[in-house]
Amino acid sequence: MNLDVAELREFYAQPLGLMVRRLLAHRIHARWRRLQGETLIGLGFATPYLNMFRGEVLRLGAFMPASQGALVWPHVGPTATVLVDDEHLPLPDNSVDRLLAVHCLETADRPRSLLREVWRVLSPQGRLLLIVPNRRGVWARLDHTPFGQGRPYSRTQLEQLLSDSMFTPFDWSAALFVPPIERPLIMRSAIAFERMGMRLSRGLGGLIIVEARKELTAPIAKKVPSRVLGRLVTAPGNIAPKTGAKESTKVADQ
Repeated sequence: MNLDVAELREFYAQPLGLMVRRLLAHRIHARWRRLQGETLIGLGFATPYLNMFRGEVLRLGAFMPASQGALVWPHVGPTATVLVDDEHLPLPDNSVDRLLAVHCLETADRPRSLLREVWRVLSPQGRLLLIVPNRRGVWARLDHTPFGQGRPYSRTQLEQLLSDSMFTPFDWSAALFVPPIERPLIMRSAIAFERMGMRLSRGLGGLIIVEARKELTAPIAKKVPSRVLGRLVTAPGNIAPKTGAKESTKVADQ
């Protein structure tokens, strides 16, 4: 199922969406600091998390898939949003230092093709930060938020998908341990929920956050063991030599 940009914008304008934005923005900025002189691209619907990098990075863009739609961002200054085919990004090879994918992988028609295109545009030292719904989390089970749409992932599935796309994940985390319930008491306790969840069980968070680096060489396949043959035996009966075999042998002997 493809998310609609109008629905995403509406979600982030609601109290529940504003809470999600604050929690995730803190987690993203804790990983990516001091990006001066770098190119940062958001893929999917990443604009709620890109504002904090304005004025810091050298180049900043918000790429929105055509199946989702696009909106104008930011509201002040030159527009930085681009409507794209997520399998054919309008960027040259090795041109992006950091790529943030939010509301993206879980709704992609062909996630492997999307990740291979991300691999192409990332620089050799580039980093990918993926935020996807956790299959085991509560947020993926309820469809009144964007994180309940599309295909959620487990850590094992993500690890295999990234490996197949020539990425090496090196930093795993989780977020949204708070229930997706828009009640003042729960929302005021969101930070306490997050701290408790990180201490007790990261596997139950609503989202999986993984940072991966681009690999420049393909992994070496495992060696397939050779099949051991049994003892050879002579076939029963007399086998006549082919015509000309004797003459050929004599010529070879000479």
